[in-house]
Amino acid sequence: MLVKESNSLDGGYGWVVVVSAFVVMGLTAAVLKTFGLFFVEIQQHFDELASMTSWITSITIAVFHLGAPVASSLCVRYTHRAVVITGGVLAFSGMALGFLGLDMVWMYATTGFLQGLGISFSWIPAISIVSHYFSEKRALANAIASAGECAFAFTFGPFFQWLIGQYGWKGALLLIGGIQLNICVCGALMRPLERGCLPDRSCPDAELARGTQAPGRGQAKGPGAHKTFNWRLLRRLEFVLYAIFGILAAMSFFVPPLFLVPLSYSLGIDEAWTASLLSVLALVDFAGRLLCGWYANLHLTRTVHLLATTIALISTSLMLLPLANSYLSLAIFTGFYGFFFGTTVAIHITVLADVVGMSDFDSALGLFMLIRSTGGFLGPPLAGLIVDMAGDYRAGFYMAGATLILSAVFLVILDQFQQRQEKENQIKIKPEKSALSYPSLHFLKLQ
Repeated sequence: MLVKESNSLDGGYGWVVVVSAFVVMGLTAAVLKTFGLFFVEIQQHFDELASMTSWITSITIAVFHLGAPVASSLCVRYTHRAVVITGGVLAFSGMALGFLGLDMVWMYATTGFLQGLGISFSWIPAISIVSHYFSEKRALANAIASAGECAFAFTFGPFFQWLIGQYGWKGALLLIGGIQLNICVCGALMRPLERGCLPDRSCPDAELARGTQAPGRGQAKGPGAHKTFNWRLLRRLEFVLYAIFGILAAMSFFVPPLFLVPLSYSLGIDEAWTASLLSVLALVDFAGRLLCGWYANLHLTRTVHLLATTIALISTSLMLLPLANSYLSLAIFTGFYGFFFGTTVAIHITVLADVVGMSDFDSALGLFMLIRSTGGFLGPPLAGLIVDMAGDYRAGFYMAGATLILSAVFLVILDQFQQRQEKENQIKIKPEKSALSYPSLHFLKLQ
């Protein structure tokens, strides 16, 4: 059943789609964020090193990023509904087959690869279709949908810990896979709009949202309107600098949730209290996203400056977190990390738009996710190797903090490059204005 676009934008059935996307965010990204609860259980079961066990998460993260352009292409060819349902089946399959727990390679293929592909095929179209259903209220709708990640992560921490305690880590994987089948239900509720699912075909407001003048509905789009990637972005220094920042940041962002639980156990903290740390992380993450998004909209400072500041604060909190020696101190430092992580997530895509401009934003986003995936793929194993060498989980947090400091350096270089370009453009504009004004003055004198 198709929904007429004119009757669906900014309300009506669109709110059903938002709620569905809210749940999809929770059953994908939130599951990935709380998977650290299984780390020690899987490591002990297979008697493997931390570096080997952490490859499960790194493969999931990498496949999630690499599958993004594939998911987008499938949305164009088929529908968002079909892709989300497929993602739900893949996510369930990854967890259900992981229940067998044959060996570590089997875990890489199931809870790593299949789960990552399922998350990608569910997450990408769920976020995308919300933008098709909303125009004037698009920002509000996207904010509500994305909040599902934090809301579910807040409850999944203690819930997953309870499942592991009751049914073991294998039984917990199977039950979580069954819960993820609800992604298929959410996908079924995502009715396709009458005019298709290509962003460029949704409505004139879509072009305006991209920062270009919308042609009439009957006009043909210019060449390259449906191009997925603009590979020439790799020749632009500002994009390359931001992509390097993305790689380094991704190497760090997925390390703390992975090693937070093992660090807590090493301090002798009870399992129930340990699970609550992930809930604290989700709660302050949610608050950080909302507050930083609100502040960024005030335009009191350049977004790249704000991003560099939040990155510096995250790295500081990660350097301080290993100093914790009790649950209270660990919860406080975890709260600082989670809050500043939320502020970074709220604006890093906005900075990307500022760097490349809205005309190339779609291509830049897909290319950025592809490049950033290398950081998410290498970060956890590298941190695990450092942990094995040091014999202390604290070493992983120091590695993450140091990598983030290095990523902030590239943001500073990017900012300097942008400011220099702006000054050069201003110098070029002034002579042009003078050339236009002088003939006018001469004409007035003749009069």
